[in-house]
Amino acid sequence: MKRARQNPNSPAGQAEQRGANQRLLLGLSIHPPVIFQGFGSCSSSANRFLKSHVAASLRSSSAEGFLFLPSLSCFISWLHSGMGRLQKILIPFLGLVLAFWFYSARDTFKPEMLRGKRVIVTGASTGIGEQIAYHLARMGSHILITARTEAKLQNVVRRCLELGAASARFVSGTMEDTAFAQHVVREAQTSLGGLDMLILNHVGASYFGFFDGDVEHVRKLLEINFLSYVAMTTSALPMLKESEGSIVVVSSMAGKVGFPFTVPYSATKFALDGFFSSLRQEFAIQSINVSITLCILGFIDTGKSSAIPTPAQGLSIPIPAPPPAPPHPSAGASAAVPLGDRTSLPPKNSLESHLFPQAA
Repeated sequence: MKRARQNPNSPAGQAEQRGANQRLLLGLSIHPPVIFQGFGSCSSSANRFLKSHVAASLRSSSAEGFLFLPSLSCFISWLHSGMGRLQKILIPFLGLVLAFWFYSARDTFKPEMLRGKRVIVTGASTGIGEQIAYHLARMGSHILITARTEAKLQNVVRRCLELGAASARFVSGTMEDTAFAQHVVREAQTSLGGLDMLILNHVGASYFGFFDGDVEHVRKLLEINFLSYVAMTTSALPMLKESEGSIVVVSSMAGKVGFPFTVPYSATKFALDGFFSSLRQEFAIQSINVSITLCILGFIDTGKSSAIPTPAQGLSIPIPAPPPAPPHPSAGASAAVPLGDRTSLPPKNSLESHLFPQAA
């Protein structure tokens, strides 16, 4: 027997409509796939069915709570069927947010962190090494600098003391001899009582042009640009482990990307990158609290070289020869320089033509 339809405006009709709405909601909860069909436009038959029933209910009822159902069904179906698209949008967005947070974080470095620290800076008579020494001096560090030319080192030491260095001294000599590299570290142990930071910045003389097959030149450059770094690091490591210090290696883009006309120089820089990057990983495995930082720089005009291409030699660049080697100081000469402790060792013969000169 068919039941008579109640007047929708009467209390009985409104109660009947509320019951129908509840049954519809119960059906949606029991059969959720009805909602999940029809991504985006909600144009599937199931969603059209849902829309028509909800619209009919709304026309005959004041149940405002069902106004959200069509939008809700679209949203849920979008979440269900469009998860891949959501990931493609969300993951890059989160990456951008994290990158912004990382690079915009405030620098926690404070000059007081280097006050009283004992630091070796190689190649410090000119250029980058000289400026590093001056920055350390302003922060009140104990500085030991080294390079080949004694007169320039004296001027740098004097300037460091004027800028406020806790102490400043130098050792002159050439890094062609790994014995000198080890001697510098022993000098730091004797005069400074230990070591907190080792900054390796020196570089040997090379040329800019096609590789001419000079194996001897490559060998000498490896001794200066690579083996001396290894020797100093090995000698300084016990002190750095004790102080939980740092190793800073000034390298080059030529050690990351192969460039033409710099074959010997690039080979030494690639060796530096391989050695210190691998050593850093070993320190992490062994829980050795000594940090290693590789500074990858581009071409820096330090005023030590001039680029004058010659048509006859293509891209070969002539550079003035380095200054003559200083003589080994006597005891009297050592006492005559009131700039702190120093030791001079006679350098070996260096190359005459170069683009990346060893710190003079």
